[in-house]
Amino acid sequence: MKKILKKVLKKIYRALPSKVKKCYRMARKVLIFRVVYPFTYKFFALTRKMNPDKVVFIEARFDKITDAFQLIYKRMKDEGYEVHEEYLLNIKSNNPAYIRRCLHMLKDIADAHYIFLNDACDVTSSISLRKGSRIFQVWHACGAFKKFGMSTADLIFGADRRTQEKFPNYRNLSYVTVSSPEVSWAYEEAMNLKGTDTEIVATGISRTDVFYDKNFIKNARESVYSVFPQARSKKVILYAPTFRGRVAKAKTPDCLDIPAMKKALGNEYILLLKHHPFVKKRPEIPEDCKDFAMDVTTDLDIDKLLCVSDICISDYSSLIFEYSLFERPMIFYAYDLEDYFDWRGFYYNYDDLTPGPVVSETDEVIDYIQNLNSRFDKAEVQAFREKFMSACDGHATDRIMELVHSC
Repeated sequence: MKKILKKVLKKIYRALPSKVKKCYRMARKVLIFRVVYPFTYKFFALTRKMNPDKVVFIEARFDKITDAFQLIYKRMKDEGYEVHEEYLLNIKSNNPAYIRRCLHMLKDIADAHYIFLNDACDVTSSISLRKGSRIFQVWHACGAFKKFGMSTADLIFGADRRTQEKFPNYRNLSYVTVSSPEVSWAYEEAMNLKGTDTEIVATGISRTDVFYDKNFIKNARESVYSVFPQARSKKVILYAPTFRGRVAKAKTPDCLDIPAMKKALGNEYILLLKHHPFVKKRPEIPEDCKDFAMDVTTDLDIDKLLCVSDICISDYSSLIFEYSLFERPMIFYAYDLEDYFDWRGFYYNYDDLTPGPVVSETDEVIDYIQNLNSRFDKAEVQAFREKFMSACDGHATDRIMELVHSC
């Protein structure tokens, strides 16, 4: 009977005019975000005592503790805090299973002293945070490259300004940690923090601490060698593009001519491809190039790949900020620069920002690599690093823990 009723209701919904559907979806969202979520949190906040040692890490998109949290998570466990994890797996905000996970999370954070986020979260932004709780936004990316949040309100990528103000993603934040003082303005704009009590603190980004750990780098090399043994005797080129389109339907570029790269560079280099985790369908590597190139998206973490790579090819990904810590060559394969700018936008002028050549053809990539000794400007990368990553010195986690201890 339940299944039949569900089918009937679905048919009725499909038959409704689009304007009616839109009104229904909005009314449902208002009910959830203005009544259900705030009431759930308020009820448990009123009926539970604050636990001064309780910490909750909230992963909005993934089903494990990601690198943005890992070092902080370990430190808090080692120091004896009561550590909880919540995995929201946000795909569709109207999905019943997702709503249940959000309700569970609200119950969990209701008596927590410390709450950690590493991404946008409209659920924690929908409540009135109890006195004594502190929310730390340890954003998952370094620097300030492509626009997000309120900065995209007038662009194709983002929700309109009215919607973002009605259903904010960055309310109730106590602290936002960034990679250098230079980028604070971008986070203030994106998270709409002007005039709020939120502190933007240049602690550095916790996950970059591993790049100063010799054992981590050594293990990273062994991990890469075990997955692709050819890397032992050759230099490594990393191709790590960002995704295109909406998060739910993310696509990846398929323009790099791998056979041409193998022919020109195969004696000295191998190519590792790391696509964005949002991308589900990735391009195949030609069979006759599999001794030169490998898609390691699901095999190796990006942090390990950055440690090992001799050259990084990217486009609009914030990983260039982390990679600058190694002061190695970067190439910006931006074949769709104008379209991407119209879609998403950047915080800085693209040509001024990028510490390396901006190219649109594989031939240009090959030419730069073949003439690396005469064309690579290390001083340009060092200046970029100093500007955007000055607080990422191997002690970011220490400074974040100092903030925790001060609360």
